Amino acid sequence: MPQSESGDFGFLRQRGFQILLAFLALHAVAYYSFLRPEPPVDAHPLAEFPRQLSSWSLVEEHPVEAEVQAVLKADDTLNRTYSATNKPVQAGLFVAFFRSQQAGQAPHSPKNCLPGSGWEQVKSGTVRLNIAGRAEPIEVNRYIVARGDNKAMVFYWYQSHGRVVASEYWSKVYLVWDSIRLHRSDTALVRVIVPVVDADEATAEKTASDFVGDSFQRLATILPS
Repeated sequence: MPQSESGDFGFLRQRGFQILLAFLALHAVAYYSFLRPEPPVDAHPLAEFPRQLSSWSLVEEHPVEAEVQAVLKADDTLNRTYSATNKPVQAGLFVAFFRSQQAGQAPHSPKNCLPGSGWEQVKSGTVRLNIAGRAEPIEVNRYIVARGDNKAMVFYWYQSHGRVVASEYWSKVYLVWDSIRLHRSDTALVRVIVPVVDADEATAEKTASDFVGDSFQRLATILPS
């Protein structure tokens, strides 16, 4: 005897159940994709990132400490400070690149890492930035952290295969999708920090935005497409 929608099998027609089935199916495919070794990723060393960018010049290179690297488990890192003659404050750039996330290596969100070093989150949100050569703006995380009397503007995002993602949730969704579609799980975490001087958040945000605009395309040529 046929079952009605209100019968024993009516739940199969519910949208939430169908979405759950689709997610489980994708997860299963991704799981089996993760069992196969990934092809080698053609990535340039991050050290090739320019020391001079438009009006920006390298001020200092900061080696990643061994204990930090032991937790981070990135395959390559870049940690630098840049300054520009027409900017009142400097910009810090940190990049962590992961060739594969199959063995449990994955980016650590700055929202979790910075509090561990004494910084507290004051404000959080996202911001859209126009990048020369890209048809659409990129959306990145924007938040302000404080430690004592010091404040800083932080931009960060996840970058994979030319894609920029702000959301930690969507970065995981794309990880599953790329594992199925491309059989790749490489990714990079990019973070820009600018100090907030005299409570002038607008200047710090403008400086961070300008630095991203001047550096984004150069970084994109180093990270795998």
